[in-house]
Amino acid sequence: MKKIIFIALLSVLSLYGEELKVLSENFKADQPKGVSVFTGNVVVTKGRDELNASKVTIYTDSDRKPIKMVAEGDVSFYIVTESKEKYRGKSQRAVYLPNEKEYQFYTKVDLIRMDDFRRVKGDKVIVNTVQGHASAQSANNEPVMMIFTIQDNDTTKKGSSK
Repeated sequence: MKKIIFIALLSVLSLYGEELKVLSENFKADQPKGVSVFTGNVVVTKGRDELNASKVTIYTDSDRKPIKMVAEGDVSFYIVTESKEKYRGKSQRAVYLPNEKEYQFYTKVDLIRMDDFRRVKGDKVIVNTVQGHASAQSANNEPVMMIFTIQDNDTTKKGSSK
């Protein structure tokens, strides 16, 4: 059975000149409340950023401009900050606040900064795309883990007897 796919090009929901595009299997909106709910293989793109989830809810103000986006269920993402830092990762829940240009990732967060392969694992990670700041917290007294990739600059071969 073929799945019906709804493509919602939400040009009404422009973010600072960038179009927010949503692709999903299902769409339901309550315009008086300013709530749009997308379910089933949801893909959201804005500029170079991409977010994938099982469900995405977009909240808008009275001018139909987005004020909050909440993604739930096997969230994966790729974001680029204004300083061109690239992040890729996954979590179980994500919140995007367009006015603050901030992403908040929750539960089993695994975030990799692609430029230098720094990796952060925790239960709450926040990335501000304007300032390029990131912070992490963990739940249940478990540690936040950060992994650095270190280049070995020693190119001499060991065991050489010259």
